[in-house]
This record gives sequence, structure tokens and C-alpha cells, in this order.
Amino acid sequence: MSATPITIARIYTLEGHDQLNQALDILRDEEKIFGVTIIRGIAGFGQNRKVHTSSLLTLSLELPLIIEFYDEPEKIEKAILTLKSRLDFKHIVSWSATAHNG
Repeated sequence: MSATPITIARIYTLEGHDQLNQALDILRDEEKIFGVTIIRGIAGFGQNRKVHTSSLLTLSLELPLIIEFYDEPEKIEKAILTLKSRLDFKHIVSWSATAHNG
């Protein structure tokens, strides 16, 4: 089994901002990132403390989304710069990890 150093990045955003498909196109077609997953949250809040939830009583059209992707560290840094400049994402975190292949 081999181990490969990677970087994992997460973008925190909201549904309904028309950035998701553009981000996927950039990550898949332009940056050729190895792995991408979109996670839809059932509830969450950001810096403004406004709660976005999927509860039927307070159904929000802006549910939290996490765009998570990983690849070689250099490719992730380049992808983050591209996404920030073209789509103005404000909340991006990244960290080093190891992929265990085989």
C-alpha cells in the first residue's frame, strides 16, 4: 500500500447562489481535480448567525453546502486561487492529509 501527501479543501457556501455548477466545471474541466464531493447540510449558520435549516416550519431556500475536494497540494492551491478570483468564495479551509492507495 502506498501513501501520497494530499491537500483537502472545503468551501462553505449556500444553495441558490448559482456557484455550485460553475465550481464543479472549474474543478473537473479546468483544474482536473482528482476528487470532489458536494455535501448538503440540513442546518447551519455562518458569521452573521442567521440559521438556515431544512425544517418544514422554517424551510430555507439557502441550505448550507460544502464543496469538498482533494488532490496534490500544488493543484489544490491553484484551484483555490481560481475559485476565489472567479466566484468570490469567502469561506475556504484546507489542510494536509495522506491518501492511502492500493
